Amino acid sequence: MTQTLLLVDDDQDFVDVLARSLRRRNYDVLTANTLTEAQNLCQQQRIDGAVVDLKLAQESGLSLIPTLRQAFPKASILMLTGYSSIATAVDAIKLGADNYLQKPASTREILAALQHVPASPAPAATDIAPPSLDRLEWEHIQRVLQENGGNISATARALGMHRRTLQRKLQKRPAKS
Repeated sequence: MTQTLLLVDDDQDFVDVLARSLRRRNYDVLTANTLTEAQNLCQQQRIDGAVVDLKLAQESGLSLIPTLRQAFPKASILMLTGYSSIATAVDAIKLGADNYLQKPASTREILAALQHVPASPAPAATDIAPPSLDRLEWEHIQRVLQENGGNISATARALGMHRRTLQRKLQKRPAKS
């Protein structure tokens, strides 16, 4: 029996490439670019797995996870994002996602994550590079921002920095590990 996968991402090129690759591997693929499209597909189709992007234009893919989990309790849900942080990974798992991957990810890595199979052998402890100081700072800011409900002023006070400095740091992309 062919599995049906739902791809939810606002990047149409990414969706097209991934859908084509999955169809070559004999998956039925449904695509959506917005939360509304994805929710409509959930009501109309049976879904065995879902790949959901964290940022969908002005919306968050996190809000789709409970809907998917309730409608399809046995479906495998993967949160895929270019803006990964420990806080969003924890939120995704708490909401019901089975796995979390950072972009760019290959089709093989995505399928392995959906099937709960490690994509490659676990690296030895000495192979793991510690995250950079910039990355740790970015993750800490994200966590404190989340704890303050997205309030920039309260977050700046909690971090002991000027509000404008915090705003500049938030406008930057996350630092690479």
